[in-house]
Amino acid sequence: MELRPATTADWLTDRVLRGMLGTVMRLPYEKRVRTMGRIVANGIGPISGYRKRAETNLAMVYPDQTPEDRRAMATAVCDNFGRTLIENYSWREFGPRLAETAPTGDGLNALENARATNKPVIFVTGHIGNHEAPRHVLTQTGLTIGGLYRPMANPHFNAHYAKTMSSWGGPVFAQGRQGTIGFAKHLKSGGMATLLFDVANSGGINIPFMGHAARTATSAADLALRFNAEVIPYFGIRKPDGFGFDVHVEAPIAPDTPDAMMAEMTKRLEARITATPSQWFWVHRRWKQPKTPKS
Repeated sequence: MELRPATTADWLTDRVLRGMLGTVMRLPYEKRVRTMGRIVANGIGPISGYRKRAETNLAMVYPDQTPEDRRAMATAVCDNFGRTLIENYSWREFGPRLAETAPTGDGLNALENARATNKPVIFVTGHIGNHEAPRHVLTQTGLTIGGLYRPMANPHFNAHYAKTMSSWGGPVFAQGRQGTIGFAKHLKSGGMATLLFDVANSGGINIPFMGHAARTATSAADLALRFNAEVIPYFGIRKPDGFGFDVHVEAPIAPDTPDAMMAEMTKRLEARITATPSQWFWVHRRWKQPKTPKS
């Protein structure tokens, strides 16, 4: 995925965002996280249209939800979005705060076996809770975990966003030809890396997601089959206190056709969303379909 040329509007937007992030980063950690959550929930979310988009998606998936409950959940979604953003910029503090978090789940034995045999591992997850929490927790057990990420549309903002992600853990690759080649080489050498699969992909396949067809890339399954990699879903679910996390490492996805594997990954994510719906990023255009060519 190649970044588009930067515009003056991109530069101005980035200046505002950098200033806001710099100001919030000066606060003590918990106040910083709480403040950024409120800023996105009550300011950026409504102004940018994120809250409205979340409400639209929620209305599609939960049609019986009252408008008041929908607004409250969309606000909570934006709050989690803000908290996640500043936590990831605060990686020097975020990681150590997770030092006492013990991962749980049926995938831990498979992960240990992969480590012992130098078998590649693709961790798959979605934008729920904080998707970087599991990587922080597992790297503290001695693992090196990289990732493949989708660059931000704003090239100026993407520059420091990418730097933040690559500052710890393992090699991080941007989606696109060069990034995918680097990601593949990392796996081929027995590496471990994370891939988020819950964003719309115009070239993907339609898979039912929360009751509606969603275009889904098959990259995770394709790479796993190509390199005989273990595919292990993991999730970092925010605790009620708003700062701690439960890290779940699930049983591996069995090798199958790419379509079947992606369908199973999607079901795993659906279960997490159903349990904690306000923690998924409903602000995404997840059900966006390709435009029909004009005849």
